Amino acid sequence: MRYWDASALVPALLREPATPRIAPLMKADRAVVVWWATAVECASAVSRRQREGLVGASGAEMLLRSVREAAAHWQVVAPSAAIRDAAIRLVRVHPLGAADALQLAAALAWAEDRPEGREFVVLDRGLADAAAREGFVVLPEDTQAA
Repeated sequence: MRYWDASALVPALLREPATPRIAPLMKADRAVVVWWATAVECASAVSRRQREGLVGASGAEMLLRSVREAAAHWQVVAPSAAIRDAAIRLVRVHPLGAADALQLAAALAWAEDRPEGREFVVLDRGLADAAAREGFVVLPEDTQAA
């Protein structure tokens, strides 16, 4: 069981350059854990690709259906005051935006504030660095800055 950021879920669901790095992790994961708003982030990624002309309307609908089908099986960390408070702490100690801080706060809630040995799958380098500093094992291993 791993915590998945949307930056890693998108190439697990849509074919893109990072898919070969992410697909083996997804295949090996018995339970995908995500933040409450992750499905929205994935839908946003699909819509952005459509606006950029990388996928047509029917392709976007197919991809959004894939997101909905996958999301039906995710374990979702629900919003809470504790997650909000943790996100506020995280933006103060790491160079994170609000959405990334909420992602990391949700991961910490999932880990019951004991992230050591827990895996966080992410392709966003800034979020990966913050997750590693908080104690998570960041995957794929090449995401974190040297």
